[in-house]
Amino acid sequence: MLYAVSPSTTAVSFPTRRHLKGHQFVPARISVSASLPASNGSKVEYTPWLIVGLGNPGNKYHGTRHNVGFEMIDLMSKAEGILLNTIQAKALIGLGSIGEVPVLLAKPQTYMNYSGESVGSLAAYYQVPLRHILLVYDEMSLPNGVMRIQPKGGHGHHNGLRSVMGHLDGCREFPRLCIGIGNPPGTMDMKAFLLQKFSPVERKQVDEALEQGIEAVRSLVLNGFNNNITRFNLGQKYKYHKV
Repeated sequence: MLYAVSPSTTAVSFPTRRHLKGHQFVPARISVSASLPASNGSKVEYTPWLIVGLGNPGNKYHGTRHNVGFEMIDLMSKAEGILLNTIQAKALIGLGSIGEVPVLLAKPQTYMNYSGESVGSLAAYYQVPLRHILLVYDEMSLPNGVMRIQPKGGHGHHNGLRSVMGHLDGCREFPRLCIGIGNPPGTMDMKAFLLQKFSPVERKQVDEALEQGIEAVRSLVLNGFNNNITRFNLGQKYKYHKV
């Protein structure tokens, strides 16, 4: 069942998960900036993350190269037990946590070129700082199945990314997880290539990459840009290089 959230709602909170029989989850309300007692008696504050996968809605685009961002969000939803069951800001969203850190998973339903309408509204509503907005999208400049996490960057002629930057006042200082899909072969039209499904070999590479991406996202949310992310990027860069 889907639930709609009115923009006029003033309460801002994320649900944490309580286990029940049958592995069901029920929401419990906590503050968007979750706090827990530290060992020295002080409180540790957790700033929420907004994790957005870019893609196009509808069965027509399911499994296409341009929709790998959506696929990552679906996998994160399953892995973390975060239900995508609410419509807000023209996006399908799910509220939950990774570890103790509150997260909001989102799949804009505006179509790729207007993704910024959802991202800008959600970031403002939940008061998520730029450094905690992680965008997940397809990247033709990377070989198929190769991923890269960056703390900032330009739009690289990606229309979805361009839209997001436009709705974040032109700012580019937000993290992004790029999923390589390679370049069109020969003289193939770029749009046709993006809206085409993967070959069996490509599909296997992308599926393996997405599983690796889940661990990288967890590391980023829990620990920020540290040596684990550096090692992840290095491993991805040379993953298909045989020694």
